[in-house]
Order: sequence, then C-alpha cells, then structure tokens
Amino acid sequence: MAFQEIKLYQTGTFVAGNRLLDPEQRSVQARTGRSNSITSGHRACRGCGEALGARYVLDAAMRATEGKLVAVNSTGCLEVFSTPYPESSWQLPWLHSLFGNGPAVAAGVAAALRAQGREDIRVVGQAGDGGTVDIGFGTLSGLFERNDDVLFVCYDNEGYMNTGVQRSGATPPAATTANTKALGDHPGNVFGQGKSVPLIAMAHEIPYVATATVAELRDLEYKVEKAMTFRGARYLHVFVPCPLGWGADSADTVRLARLAKETGLFPVFEAEGGTLTEVSRIRTQVPVEDYLRPQRRYAHLFGDHPRPDIVARLQAKADRNIVRFGLLPEGDE
Repeated sequence: MAFQEIKLYQTGTFVAGNRLLDPEQRSVQARTGRSNSITSGHRACRGCGEALGARYVLDAAMRATEGKLVAVNSTGCLEVFSTPYPESSWQLPWLHSLFGNGPAVAAGVAAALRAQGREDIRVVGQAGDGGTVDIGFGTLSGLFERNDDVLFVCYDNEGYMNTGVQRSGATPPAATTANTKALGDHPGNVFGQGKSVPLIAMAHEIPYVATATVAELRDLEYKVEKAMTFRGARYLHVFVPCPLGWGADSADTVRLARLAKETGLFPVFEAEGGTLTEVSRIRTQVPVEDYLRPQRRYAHLFGDHPRPDIVARLQAKADRNIVRFGLLPEGDE
C-alpha cells in the first residue's frame, strides 16, 4: 500500500499543539521538526507528569539552541525510567549524575565547554524535587551563587517517588507518603516544613527564575525558550503530578496540574534579577477541595472522619499565595 500523509486537526482552548494554526504559530510539540529529545521506549508510569514535562522542556530547549544542547540528569525517576541499562530513550548528549551533584556536574560541563571556546553549546541540568529541594540543594545554591551558565530544571512531583513515595522538602502539608502517615491529630505531612526553591532562587538574584505546569504547554515552552536568551544561572520549577505517588487517576495528570494553579496552591510566575516580572493569573478560581479530592494522599481529609479544619488550613495557604503574588484577574483582587 502506498504511503499516505495523515493530517491531524485539533480544536479547542486546551489543545496541545493547535495544528490548525500557521506553522510558525504552532507549539514545538505540534511541529513535525521537533527533536523528540526523549523518545519511545522509556518505562515511565502511565500518565507520568515528569515524562511529559521533560519532553516539553527539552524539545523547546533544543529548538531554542538549534540542537546545540547537553543535558545533565540527576538520579531519580526521570533517569531510572529513561535509561535502563543498556538502553536509553534520549536523543541528545545526556549525562547521568549522582542524586546530589547534578547542579555541580552541569556547571562543570558548562565550564569545560567554555574552556574549549564552545559557548554556543548550552547546558540544561534536570532533577526531581528530591535531587533539587533536598539532596542537591547545596550544589544548586552554589550554581546560583557562581552564576554558572546553566538552566536548571526541577520536575516537582512532591516526593521521592522512585524510592517508595517518601516525603521530600516539596511535599505539601497534610499529604500522606510512606513516612507521613494519616495518623494522630495532625495526619499526613506536618504544616510548616519544606522550602520554596523558586523563592530561594529569586533571593540569589540570578538572571531568570520561572514556575510552570504541564497543564499549560505554550507557557512552559515559552519560558524554556526565554530562559535560553539569558546567560548565567537560570531556574525553572515545573509542577508534574505523579499518579502513582499521589493515588490519582492517570488520566487526571493535566487536570490536577491545572487545578493546582487555579486554586492558588501553585503560583505560576517569572522573575528576573530577583524581581517578580510576570504572573500567570487564575482564570477561574476553584476551592482547594476540588484539587484534593481526586488524590488518595488526601483521602483522610474526607470520608467517615473528615477534617474540614485541615482543608481550611490548605485553603488559607492558597489564599495567601493569591494575595502574595496577585493571582486573581485585575479587578477581582
């Protein structure tokens, strides 16, 4: 049978790609010339937000650098499911680092390229929240302080999913993990722990800091490409739901990412030189309960012994973010 070109047409506000647009207006993922930096054969769970985020980020970075890119990957889910020895799903120069030294290795690669006069080749470091917020935090701070020419990307699924769903410094309050059980008067992860690496990165006053989610493809691609216009240290924090670790339906990954933003629990913004420059405002504010209920890690807040007091504390956290970052549409604040 002769080969026939198949044209795909998609419509709708949230369509990934928008193939009805002129080619130059389409997203990277809708273009036939995308690099497919992470390709078929990886072993990510169904609905994995991290695999989706990495595809968006690296394809956009490859376009922005015309294919002159090196990726350094800390140990974690992304490394494990994409490179089961002796196989690899990566189609670009890719290095595996230890759990805690990914930022340092990425900085070393950038320095080596500079020493060879190859500053046209750019470097992306990437890790999950375990390798960013916790184990790799010291080397990341060093990268920021030295202002090394690296874009470091954190794929935040709010826990150590690869090692058994343990709590990380990015695990939200009240969420259950393997070591934050739904027991006692304060079930799940305690309030007041953890840290915001985007805000810490802003405190370093590095050239560019941004947050994004896998629910807004064009926003994520835009921020990656914008980051590549800067020299020096840049940081991108991407919200990537984990169906396995969160006890959520694999079909809800994008929906949960959107709800995290629309509730105010995950502010989406940009900063340059330590100053907030752009905020992605909430289109339709929704209560945090709509985000919590589809996830088994929050099941203890509902059911036969509900905890409306804890839900109210999480709502207050979202409301604080809304005020702090000005997330509501103008006129609704």
